[in-house]
Amino acid sequence: MKILLICDDYQHPGQVPIDGVAPLEQRGFQFDIITNANDFSGSSLAQYPVVLLCKCDEVSQTERTPWKTEDIQRTFIDYVEGGGGLLAVHSAVVSGKNTEALDKLLGCRFLKHPLAGPVTVQPVKPHPVTEGVGMFCETDEHYRLEILVEDIDILLASYSPPQGEESKYQKDWYHNSPAAICAAGFTRTQGRGRVCVLTPGHNLAVWLNAQFQQLLENALNWAGGESGG
Repeated sequence: MKILLICDDYQHPGQVPIDGVAPLEQRGFQFDIITNANDFSGSSLAQYPVVLLCKCDEVSQTERTPWKTEDIQRTFIDYVEGGGGLLAVHSAVVSGKNTEALDKLLGCRFLKHPLAGPVTVQPVKPHPVTEGVGMFCETDEHYRLEILVEDIDILLASYSPPQGEESKYQKDWYHNSPAAICAAGFTRTQGRGRVCVLTPGHNLAVWLNAQFQQLLENALNWAGGESGG
């Protein structure tokens, strides 16, 4: 399957997802890569059954100007509604100042995260995206999301316990606690297309974790219509 990978922003170097998807090339995936959003053309989307989006609203790691204009957002919406698949990982859910339309397509927006630390991710529902995926734990940024739509199907939950310097956040509303288990992965549909969101993925070790590799493979296949659910 041919995938368009869009990545690279100030806080999230593109080399992390680039190296992270490299093992999937042995599983039948081919990745075309865009790291500078100025190279993006909406007209090219038709040749890809799935777009893997790992970029916030910044042109690149060194150029922090916004790129998700109203036209770009409409392009992604039209692509999905026309039958395209969109897999949004980690920084893709970080909103820009005027990205409401794309945020709603994804079904969420990033709010905050505590200091990086061990984050445990566990499937909570049988689904083609979670098939063969077990619980895993890696050092990561534990994302808190605002859910924007009612039709998301939550498949993964995440939890990270208090530790070290992170304890200074203990009284904050977003602090890690058993009461703050978060949605770490979900799916939704819009029009004829499929959207999957995965919040782990700040560090390369997460991407190369065997469970996350299986999760990525499943999510790409599902978003591309290669599996049911």
